[in-house]
Amino acid sequence: MTQKQTILVTGATGTVGRQVVAELLDRGHGVRALTRDAAKASFPAGVEVVEGDLTAPEGLATALEGVTGLHLITFGGAAFSPLETGPRLLELARSAGVRRVTVLHGGGPTPLEDTVRADDGVDWTVLMPVEFMANALEWREGIVAAGEVREPFVDRLSAMVHEGDIGAVAAVALTQEGHGGQEYVITGPEVLTVGDKVKTIAAAVGREIALVELTQQQALAQWRADGLPEDVIDFLLEAYGNTPEVGRTVSGAVEKVTGRPARTFAQWAAEHADVFRGQS
Repeated sequence: MTQKQTILVTGATGTVGRQVVAELLDRGHGVRALTRDAAKASFPAGVEVVEGDLTAPEGLATALEGVTGLHLITFGGAAFSPLETGPRLLELARSAGVRRVTVLHGGGPTPLEDTVRADDGVDWTVLMPVEFMANALEWREGIVAAGEVREPFVDRLSAMVHEGDIGAVAAVALTQEGHGGQEYVITGPEVLTVGDKVKTIAAAVGREIALVELTQQQALAQWRADGLPEDVIDFLLEAYGNTPEVGRTVSGAVEKVTGRPARTFAQWAAEHADVFRGQS
């Protein structure tokens, strides 16, 4: 059995951070969850909540005391700007005795990730998940109100990953040997089209859901009406219209690292069925 360790999780209120916290707890480890406002944070019993900001690393010395592993995100502050504090964060972590660091890839090169990769004082692991299954929650309103999903590029392929599996890979890398210097592309166990996903959600909720394919121009109009910034719209056009191979290829990393198969979208849909029924 793995010896109990204490892990500091930054970005702990985020989609991935919450899963890292939950997985570490399930494995019997001590968890400190870093948040900028502890009064607004809610975590399971047994989690030690600590306040701090990655943009001000000097205030994190106490939070790092007795910690053996550190999970990092690459953005911080109220504006979620790329963190420039990596060198000091890693210096404080090494001084506190941190042995392992995971960093959640931010979609491209970032100063913090570059700093982590260049550090030979800790065993670092870069987590590179593809599309989150949780992205399908964006369809909730249309499914509940009209029984439909409206999307462009409906034949696009995705090896989308259950966010819990990202947490599981992180938890193993933070508490076990053999993952230092590794970069894990984290995917689900299958490649799906938008139509496949809609059919899977329909089966989970027990009702028909129509898939309405939007033209590119209709999608652009909708995204702009929703207030999405132009850089986000450009990203969506590229990601949906020309999905890179890495995003549509099963990697097998979840099973390799955790020893169990990656969770399917059908499992995710069953877990969130009440959301799509409008009951949660």
